[in-house]
Amino acid sequence: MKRIAFFSVAAALALSGVGFYYGAPSLLEEPLLHLNRSLSGMEEKTTTAALHTIHYLDSGAPSQPAPTNPGTTPLVLLHGIFAEKDHWVDFARPLTGQYRVVAPDFPGFGESTRLDDQPYDYAAHTQRLGALLDTLGIEKAHLAGNSMGGTIAALFALQHPERVASVAFIGAPHGIRSPKPSTMDRLIDTGQRPLVAHDAAAFGAMMDLVFEKRPFLPYPILHATEQAALRNAPSNTRLWDAQLKDRYLLEQRLGDLQKHPVLALWGDSDRVFDRSGLLSLQKLLPQAQLEALPGIGHLPMMEAPADTAQRYARFLEGSASSNAPAHQKIQIKIAATARPSSGSSY
Repeated sequence: MKRIAFFSVAAALALSGVGFYYGAPSLLEEPLLHLNRSLSGMEEKTTTAALHTIHYLDSGAPSQPAPTNPGTTPLVLLHGIFAEKDHWVDFARPLTGQYRVVAPDFPGFGESTRLDDQPYDYAAHTQRLGALLDTLGIEKAHLAGNSMGGTIAALFALQHPERVASVAFIGAPHGIRSPKPSTMDRLIDTGQRPLVAHDAAAFGAMMDLVFEKRPFLPYPILHATEQAALRNAPSNTRLWDAQLKDRYLLEQRLGDLQKHPVLALWGDSDRVFDRSGLLSLQKLLPQAQLEALPGIGHLPMMEAPADTAQRYARFLEGSASSNAPAHQKIQIKIAATARPSSGSSY
């Protein structure tokens, strides 16, 4: 009888837990985010820069600084459009022991403020990155970005070469014309805004567009992401149009990025920017290290965070031994990636 009572109570608790998980997801969002950040040794902080309140994740000083990084130059991770800082947490986990890792919500995105009277084009973003680094006391950084974030990293390196140790595109950068149009290119050419979701169906289509294999996202996190996308759709339209006017801006400027080690990890199954863009990137930056990632879509730091972080760590180790990367031979590698463990961006 006691055993029956025990299992009855356990079943009731399990059912109530499931009901809470799906019935009140907003109450679990912050605890789940906090837990995941803690597992990566990252803490959320806020600051004010360039007229915005900026939320960011910071791992602080590393416990065992990388031998190839004696000046403890931090890694600054920049997300894509309509994305956010927590998209980097799993990717950062293997890196925070040896590097200080900073991942901001760019002004206009995530939890950072978005102001109706402010521009959110690349010129404004590049200026704001400098202001944020100044506020955080970061004189020089390794910049890594996904999509929009990669473009900002490259533009900042071109404007302030002395402040950038290396540039990495973790996923295809925005602004390069691929010889073969991507799925998103074809949607844009028909007048659509495929990363602006006005309803649940459009949000699902957007997720299918950016991921080849969706990583596991707890329902409270996925629910909050969807609700934010739908709530911000009118404002997101303005930000989308601001960047669309610079659709191929990076292609026009990237050839001048010859003073820094450059890495590009491009998902072989990317439907946002077709992998044929690697050929364009090769012509523009023959000194860069380029790797195509089989079975990965637009967000490799989420689909295969551990594998992608290992590739980035190897790049950092290699780039530290060369102050003149222009003589390096281009490398385009096709290698297996790990299964994803745990967005949308461009």
